[in-house]
Amino acid sequence: MSQSIDDIDKQILYYLTQEGRHTSAPDIAGNVDVSAPTVRNRIRRLEEDGIIRGYHAHIDYEHADSRLTNLFICSTSATDRQELAQRVLDVPGVINVREIMTGKGDLQIKVVGTDTDDLTRIAQDITALGIEIDDEGLIHREYFRPYARFGPREQEPISPVTGVAGLSGDADVIEAIVKEGAPIAGKTLQQANEANLIPSSVLIVRIDRDDQAITPTGETTIEVDDFVTIHSRSGIGDETLEVFTG
Repeated sequence: MSQSIDDIDKQILYYLTQEGRHTSAPDIAGNVDVSAPTVRNRIRRLEEDGIIRGYHAHIDYEHADSRLTNLFICSTSATDRQELAQRVLDVPGVINVREIMTGKGDLQIKVVGTDTDDLTRIAQDITALGIEIDDEGLIHREYFRPYARFGPREQEPISPVTGVAGLSGDADVIEAIVKEGAPIAGKTLQQANEANLIPSSVLIVRIDRDDQAITPTGETTIEVDDFVTIHSRSGIGDETLEVFTG
């Protein structure tokens, strides 16, 4: 069951994710506009509730000792996945395991080896557990950033719209924040369609509202501050965007 967190908790998580080692409670307090003891108490509660599960160093093993970091994409049966994920952690060289809620490739195993022979040994130990390796590759670099939706409001882009072109073939995918006064605000998707606010080629595929991810239907009402994901194969023009941004 998910835990309820407020905007202050979200910003604390944002700054800890940004740089946990060099971020102190007074630093976060100055950004969030609360006291340092409040930040410490909230971090402690987030840890106790299992929202903060640990603090881990991001190590460049190649730089540290000329070691190789490899990612194995593996498959298991759904009934055995959790047990195998825990067992594979005991294989020397395995440093991270992810369970994915799908069929093929439902286990991602990150390993570190001294050389290619050591990676082969690790692969053999993994398959000996009954885990099927579907694919693998050497990790060259990893990049991390905090979740922007937990960050301070004033750090959001000036434009409420972000676009990602080329997803799903030639489709356009746009994410927009519904602004007060926008034509669609307060209307259901069915009402918006009847009022010809949304072209037939445009589909609302997701709505993020507070801590909820909503899969919309015709009865779903669009509200101010909703973070909507809009999909179209024929392009999304300014007139359509203005329906959401005003």
